[in-house]
Amino acid sequence: MGKADECCCMQLIDGNGEFNVDGLENFVRTTKLNHCGLSYAVVAIMGPQSSGKSTLMNHLFHTNFREMDAFRGRSQTTKGIWIAKCVGIEPFTIAMDLEGSDSRERGEDDTTFEKQSALFALAIADIVLINMWCHDIGREQAANKPLLKTVFQVMMRLFSPRKTTLLFVIRDKTKTPLEYLEPILREDIQKVEVTALSSYEEKEEQFKEQVAELRQRFFHSISPGGLAGDRQGVVPASGFSFSAQQIWRVIKENKDLDLPAHKVMVATVRCEEIANDKLRRLSADEGWLALEEAVQEGPVSGFGKRLSSVLDTYLSEYDMEAVYFDEGVRNAKRKQLESKALDFVYPTYSTLLGHLRSKAFESFKIQLEQSLKKREGFAASVRTCTQSCMLEFDRGCADAAIRQAKWDASKVREKLRRDIDTEASSVRSVKLSAIIADHEKNLTEALSRPVESLFEVGDEDTWASIRRLLKRETEAAVLKFSTAIAGFEMDQAAVDTMVQNLRSYARNVVVKKAREEAGKVLIHMKDRFSTVFNHDNDSLPRVWTGKEDIRTITKDARAASLRLLSVMAAIRLDEKPDKVESLLFSSLMDGTAAASLPRDRSIGDSVDPLASSMWEEVSPQDTLITPVQCKSLWRQFKAETEYTVTQAISAQEAHKKNNNWMPPPWAILAMAVLGFNEFMLLLKNPLYLMILFVAYLLLRALWVQMDIAAEFRHGALPGILSISSKFLPTIMNLIRRLAEEAQGQRPPEASRPQQSLASQSFRYQTPPPAGSSSIPESSVSSNISSSESEFESSGPNLIRRRSTNIPEAESS
Repeated sequence: MGKADECCCMQLIDGNGEFNVDGLENFVRTTKLNHCGLSYAVVAIMGPQSSGKSTLMNHLFHTNFREMDAFRGRSQTTKGIWIAKCVGIEPFTIAMDLEGSDSRERGEDDTTFEKQSALFALAIADIVLINMWCHDIGREQAANKPLLKTVFQVMMRLFSPRKTTLLFVIRDKTKTPLEYLEPILREDIQKVEVTALSSYEEKEEQFKEQVAELRQRFFHSISPGGLAGDRQGVVPASGFSFSAQQIWRVIKENKDLDLPAHKVMVATVRCEEIANDKLRRLSADEGWLALEEAVQEGPVSGFGKRLSSVLDTYLSEYDMEAVYFDEGVRNAKRKQLESKALDFVYPTYSTLLGHLRSKAFESFKIQLEQSLKKREGFAASVRTCTQSCMLEFDRGCADAAIRQAKWDASKVREKLRRDIDTEASSVRSVKLSAIIADHEKNLTEALSRPVESLFEVGDEDTWASIRRLLKRETEAAVLKFSTAIAGFEMDQAAVDTMVQNLRSYARNVVVKKAREEAGKVLIHMKDRFSTVFNHDNDSLPRVWTGKEDIRTITKDARAASLRLLSVMAAIRLDEKPDKVESLLFSSLMDGTAAASLPRDRSIGDSVDPLASSMWEEVSPQDTLITPVQCKSLWRQFKAETEYTVTQAISAQEAHKKNNNWMPPPWAILAMAVLGFNEFMLLLKNPLYLMILFVAYLLLRALWVQMDIAAEFRHGALPGILSISSKFLPTIMNLIRRLAEEAQGQRPPEASRPQQSLASQSFRYQTPPPAGSSSIPESSVSSNISSSESEFESSGPNLIRRRSTNIPEAESS
């Protein structure tokens, strides 16, 4: 690499005062100045034109500034301001060569650029070399003393507390000792460095040696005690380009320099640029993008550590790049960067908290369900599951927390707690409802059928039995219910209310069933009447033979039905006495009430005790059937049961007629008187008596075989037709059997007379079904007594059926 390439010389400001922005950016990038932080120094040189400034800089810092060619005469060589990197100097040092003052080309009137460049050098350089001829010391204009004085005054006003080192380089020194020259230069300046160099043209070797010694002073110039040891207020290297541009812009506008404000301005701009760059890089960071994507799917373990690491990376980079800028600005911009970064990542953190809350809530529901399946107490299960899930959420929040912020997750935690409380309350209501429904169902099953059975009995102990049943089942249900809800740990008032509701439900079941059965009271009354009327005290079906007192039986049956009506007329769960039964019996059965009732003289009619819509001593709520309704039901009941009584009476009369075969007494007496001669004839002639006996046996056999009595029970004409159809087959059957007996052969139906006799002995029993004549009728009789439901038919139909079927069995 050549010397020109290594020093990277470039023109910073041209002769017209135009700032070379692109060139400076290229210089910073090529020389890597922006990586130096505060470890760099700027050395500028100023002085009269053609005083050897460029030559001194080239020899001192090994740069390649353009030098004047003495053989071509003295003229302006350096135009504007040039900079170059000092070769071989540590730390990084920038050499700045200014255009010479008091030049012939600019003339006397154009001193603006001289002042601007001098102020620029003082504002931006750490060390300013003031190159001047030795013989000009003590002169006013030749030594540019007015310019220097003005620059020094501005420097003293603007650059405190930072101080710039002024190094006076006295060229072509004479025999005057340096210690006599230095006080003159310090007259208006407090801190200066003075050095003297021999003539480059006359004593070149001595000049080079002295320059080499001076060069050594620029090594480690920024160390404490060095030429640039005061680093307070130094602009970081990364802000050098921007700072230089702003300083020159202010100078060009002829404004006084305000170094502290300028320093803050530079720091503000650069720190904001650095912060924006870090925020942009954070938003595109692969680690952050992967973390953000993972959070969208669900909770991420180690979220806080990973995010803190990402944030630390960019905050640390900011600190490193902005470390040399103004501390107040740097810290303020860092806080802004941190705030923006936290605002940028907070939505993801909030999403993570939402996942943690949802996960903890779902965990609560699962744990509670599993705990309840193990039949653990509800309240204890809720406490345990709540504590476990809240601890799980707190651990997740701790894992999601980052070092850079103290985000508060209390609102999310409170929402989780509210959700858990709401869910627990909902599950509690469902469980309690299920327990209540289960016990109500059990109560319904335990009460409905027994109450219905007790109403079917309908005696004076019905309501007492219902009360005992209700009390027993209710107390058992309350005991089980109290045990079932013990795990809910409810307050006693709530428990008492629920128990009372359960008792009320049990009572309502009975009341509902009573009202339901009261709606079917007429059916029950008719069933009760049929049962009492058609069955005897042994629950056997009645056979109306003519010996039964139908009037008494009817009265008893109606009394039983009326008692059933009185039972169903009112609800008696409170054991309060009433006169419903006595009033019904006195009004509807005895008939005494109507006779003894007072009469209304104005109307002339008796007052009917049943002409009312309510019972005495019975509340309307407990009334099932009003007195008026009872009276109406009784009339309908009597009308619908009259036919059964009539059928029983008809059956008695028919039975009497069918079983009375003897003639009247007067007929017997007439027969005895009128048939006396024939009777005496039979006694005198035994042959006639034998013939009559044989005829009797023959007729008796025909009577038994044909069951003539049974045939005529259906009427005379049907009996004659039936006998006429059976007469000839019966005669043939008797002749055949007699012939077989005469031949000594046993007839195949030898046991038939015995069977016929057996059928006669069981004539009034229920016959066997058709086609089963071989089954003894005694078994049929036993089957009749085994079921009460078979005896509910009326007496006449039963007798008629028996009398019809038995002869058929005997003749088969």
